[in-house]
Amino acid sequence: MSDFTTTDVIVCTTCRPAGASRELPAAGELLFEAVQTAQLEDDAGAWAQVRVRGVACLSSCGRACSVAFQAPGKYTFVFGDLQPDEETARHVLECGAMHARAGDGMLNRNERPARLKSGIVARLPPFGANPTG
Repeated sequence: MSDFTTTDVIVCTTCRPAGASRELPAAGELLFEAVQTAQLEDDAGAWAQVRVRGVACLSSCGRACSVAFQAPGKYTFVFGDLQPDEETARHVLECGAMHARAGDGMLNRNERPARLKSGIVARLPPFGANPTG
């Protein structure tokens, strides 16, 4: 077992792009299911330190689909404008594993998977950290 902390990957299950039909499943729910499926198919355990959770709303409705990465003592990142597909699901899990490995949770843009190189909604400092330091 590794010394890495567990990172929570939180997927907004109610995200819908503007104008999306309410008759169809929410894009966020589709992304959540894709992330769960990808993690179940991880026979090598590359994403074992990632815990996937769905929440009803991340309040980034204008940036659907949205995910957040958080762990105690680390920066929290929120990303939006994601596609609800298998490739994005794998990139979300890869980014979650990066967050788990990083001591402070920093996700440097050039090191993030392609689908998460842009789309940052927020980066929050660890709870109790000096935000100007």
